[in-house]
Amino acid sequence: MNYFRYLLVCCSLLLTATGSQAQDLSAFSYESYYRQGDTLRYRLLMPVNYDVHKKYPLIVFLHGAGERGYDNNAQLLHGGTMFLRDSLRNNYPAFVLAPQCPTGSSWAPMKLKRDSLGRIVAGEFPLDAPAPPAMTALNSLLDSLLASGKIDTKRVYIGGLSMGGMGTFYMITKRPELFAAAFPICGAGNTEEAGRFARKVPVWIFHGGADNVVPVEASRAYDTKLKSLRAEYKYTEYPGVGHNSWDNVFVEPDLFRWLFAHKKK
Repeated sequence: MNYFRYLLVCCSLLLTATGSQAQDLSAFSYESYYRQGDTLRYRLLMPVNYDVHKKYPLIVFLHGAGERGYDNNAQLLHGGTMFLRDSLRNNYPAFVLAPQCPTGSSWAPMKLKRDSLGRIVAGEFPLDAPAPPAMTALNSLLDSLLASGKIDTKRVYIGGLSMGGMGTFYMITKRPELFAAAFPICGAGNTEEAGRFARKVPVWIFHGGADNVVPVEASRAYDTKLKSLRAEYKYTEYPGVGHNSWDNVFVEPDLFRWLFAHKKK
């Protein structure tokens, strides 16, 4: 009888935890933004204990290529639960914007060369090329949110993983006046143009040393370039870690303390 009661308690706790996790992700509202025939689906997390009379920071989080689509769910696969931690929400109340890039599009104009196994061996990130429709829509959405009066425009942050890391580098290069800090994860970009954001947007760059999808050399190049520019930045490389270095980043104890310590002047 005691054993049976024990099983019931365990099952109850498991169901509660599962339901709680589902409920947590549903805290991100389902939204859509329409612009000139294009639709950008996104999820939006409100600050905990939201006060309509206050302005809050905004975190933009860009997913990777594998989460593209139209379900308005996949973009929360990596990182969604991170933003729902009580410690984060209570200590750093903010809006979190998680847009979903449609299939076939990207967060930045890029020309990638891959080997027979699909690994990126070279890449070009032209800044003078037209932005992909998803990024054009995201920029328009950001401008709309900033004009709403609900966002602290001096505390807008951006981060992303893989393709989203590329989008992060692209955004801070194109709009350095907007972002207070950024955290690109296993990304790549136009390092020759890093001077556009160096000393304007502090960055914390992350990459796995054994990444077999986006070469770690892409982030190492930024490390070298930003060091030469005497920029404010941090570089963390995880030895032996593959492409999923975001798992390490999501448990970095100082990430959000570092992020929210920055504010535009």
